[in-house]
Formats: sequence, C-alpha cells, structure tokens
Amino acid sequence: MTPRMFFSPGSPEHVEHPKHKKKKPVQVEEEPVDSDSDPNEVTFFHDFIAGGLAGSASVVVGHPFDTIKVRFQTSNMGIMQSMAEFGGVSSLFRGMAAPLSAAAAINAIVFSSYGASSRFYDNYIGDPDSYADLPHDPWYKSSVCGSFAGLMQCFVICPMEHVKCRLQVQPKKGTKGGTSNYRGPAQAARSIVRQHGFTKLYQGWWTTCWRELPAFALYFATYDYLKDATNTYLSRQMGVEDVDPTGMQHTHTWFASAFAGGCAGSLTWGMVYPIDVIKTRIQTAPLTTPSSELSIIHVGRQIIAQHGWRYLFRGLSITLVRAFPVNGTIFPVYEFTIHQMSKWQI
Repeated sequence: MTPRMFFSPGSPEHVEHPKHKKKKPVQVEEEPVDSDSDPNEVTFFHDFIAGGLAGSASVVVGHPFDTIKVRFQTSNMGIMQSMAEFGGVSSLFRGMAAPLSAAAAINAIVFSSYGASSRFYDNYIGDPDSYADLPHDPWYKSSVCGSFAGLMQCFVICPMEHVKCRLQVQPKKGTKGGTSNYRGPAQAARSIVRQHGFTKLYQGWWTTCWRELPAFALYFATYDYLKDATNTYLSRQMGVEDVDPTGMQHTHTWFASAFAGGCAGSLTWGMVYPIDVIKTRIQTAPLTTPSSELSIIHVGRQIIAQHGWRYLFRGLSITLVRAFPVNGTIFPVYEFTIHQMSKWQI
C-alpha cells in the first residue's frame, strides 16, 4: 500500500497525491474524470514550489552538521579542535550560501522529477493489462522514480557540493595556506572555471552518481513504506479507520511524515556513506590532480591503505544525527506546502 501524501482536514474525503495513487477498481459506465478539472491534483508546478521550500528549510537545519561531517572526513581532528582550527562556531555555517542558494532548485528538481516520473509510471506502466510483463510492485515504482530523481539532481548538486566542500575545509585567514582562500561560492566557482575549465566543476561526477541513484531509490521507497505503516498503526491506536473521513487522521499524518522521512534519510546515509567519504576526498583533492588518481577505486584503496577501512565510516555518527532532523523536515514542509496550494487551488 502506498501512502497518502497529505490530507485535507474538514474535507469530505482524504486528498491523495496522484503520484502515489492506488489502482482504482474498474467501474462500468462511469465517465472518466478530467484530471485538468480536479482542483486537488498535484502538478509539476506544485511539486517544484513545495520541493524548493522544503529544501531551503532543510539546509538551515542541517548545514552545521554537514560542516562537521566534511571536516571529519578530511582530517583527524575532533569537533572542538576543528572549530578552533577553522574559526569557531560561526565557521560551522561557512559555505552555507552555496547549498542555501541551490537548495530550492535542487529539491524542486528532485520532487518535480519524482512526481513527473511517478505520473508517467502510473499512466504508461502502471496498467497491468497493457504491460503485463512489467513489475507493478510499489517498491519497484518508488525505486525507479527515485533513481531518476537522483540522476536529475546530480547535474546541480555535483558542482555545488564541489564548491561547498572546498570552502568548508580551507584554512581561516591569517593561517598557513589561508592567503589564497576563496571569498565565497561564486568567486570559487569562477576561479575554478577560469583556471581549469568548466568541466572541472564536475570533479567527482561519477562518485556523485554512484551515491545519488541508489540513495534516492532506497530513500523514496523506504519513506513510502514507513509513512504508510506508521499512519496505519497510529490510526488503529486512535481507533480511526483508514478511510475515515472525519479529518482526525490528519492530526498524526505530520508525525508519520516526519518520522518516516527521518528514518529513510538515516537508513539511506548509512548505506551510501563510504561512497560519500570517497566523494569528499575526490572533491577536495588539488585541482591539478590527474583524473587517473580521482577514480572511486583508486581513492578508496588509498584511504584504506592510509587509515584502514574504518575511516570510510568516519563522521557517520554526526551524519546520522544530522540526517534525521533534516529529512524529518523536508517531507512535512513539502506536504504542508502541497496541502496549502491545493486548498488555495494554486
């Protein structure tokens, strides 16, 4: 069973996100509903706006944790020592302009891509009578659509994270190596392009793809399953039927969304974290490093040879701590925005 993405309190029936719609039973002599006339239908525009707002909110919550994670991945210093080395508590927000400015676009791309691919799946693949040989399991659908969303995100997030990582690990002014610091994300990007060409912004491209595609496949599939299971459990605990139209169910839908999002984010990061460590090493390597020394296998072996395999999980704890509130923020904000736009018929 796939989850309902949001509920309309006080409305005569629950509103279900069309990209997670269940198959409707065949009804004889019933005129098909024109989707263009349905005020509750979620469109590409809805997904784009809601995803952008959710992404911005998540950056504010998660960037300090992300800075600590990157420093753990590139040095042997503890949290307090790294803050003293890089400039105090305020340094935890260094480089936030880059992800914050891109967060709206990135999450807009993710959710609109996921929504568009889900609607395509429902319209052209989801009918077992037309495509009897194709799988119709909800996990398969969420995984395929999630992978597509992850691929679309790579085009934006790879150069953005490249710039962000370089800003996060550069020494503070006045220290050795700090004389040629980048002044900000825009200046850093211009400097990289001017000195090494546009393609150098995409240093770490393949590693980013290896992280994002399986991560988003697992992410959306896990979220769908956990939210539905949590909603069902809480409904039964409250004595509310799954199809109950009273509006009571929506009071715990936000909790189910936050819990499922947090768990899905933490599980996903736990699965792909070693790839993220390798990606960070690649994106913080000198820009003059030969491409043969920037492959996933070469960098992975280098890390293990120098520090042991446990180093591939260095910073995982802070990442998991960060992942729960960040992803627990994204989905409720996204679904609340969708709910409001649907209510206002935007």
